[in-house]
Amino acid sequence: MRPRVLVAGIGNIFLSDDGFGVEVIKELEGTDLPPWVQIADYGIAGMHLAYDLMGGYDTTILLDATPHGRPPGTLSLIEADTEDLTTSSIDAHGMQPDAVFRLLRLLGGDAGRVLLVGCEPACLDEGMGLSPEVKAAIPAAVRAVTELAWGTSPRLQPTEV
Repeated sequence: MRPRVLVAGIGNIFLSDDGFGVEVIKELEGTDLPPWVQIADYGIAGMHLAYDLMGGYDTTILLDATPHGRPPGTLSLIEADTEDLTTSSIDAHGMQPDAVFRLLRLLGGDAGRVLLVGCEPACLDEGMGLSPEVKAAIPAAVRAVTELAWGTSPRLQPTEV
């Protein structure tokens, strides 16, 4: 069965809480996900993500730290408009998602529906390891991704930023 959902952990583990997406992927590796879901740690490898998206997914779920001025550890569910990334709600701190989706379109691909499960960071300074607030948000992020993968509505409310 071809995977229909790609769950992509993105972020730089050397910038403290920016490693949120990577850490959620680690937790998802031990989770019972449906066979149509593929999970992957992309870190800051945007080109790799663009090429993998050429495989044709119905849904792409990005996991990342997303600063929006909320309390650290706050999770958001955002449906991204990949056609209009000029005012992007996706902020991957160097991965440049707009460039990933432009390259994907240039190559004739489509990411399908793009959702972002984001976490408000406490710190994006150089350093390894997540802040306590962001680390505490990982189980809820895993639940949200699992619910999205199985096609149920996650307990996170969609947020427009």
